[in-house]
Amino acid sequence: MADIDELKLQIRKLNAKATQAKMDLHDLSEELPINWERIPDVARVAHEAHAALIAARNQLAALQAG
Repeated sequence: MADIDELKLQIRKLNAKATQAKMDLHDLSEELPINWERIPDVARVAHEAHAALIAARNQLAALQAG
């Protein structure tokens, strides 16, 4: 059970990071064409954050399934 609780805590942290990355990408898009050079970096961070979140959610689902 401790593994599941730790994973849930990690998911909350990853969710906060993914949400912030999404907002950063949104903010950047509203500023365009200013800072257009940052698109690849900001998008990479958002992609990695969401990929980590989805992986952790899948891991939690597998643990809960047994």
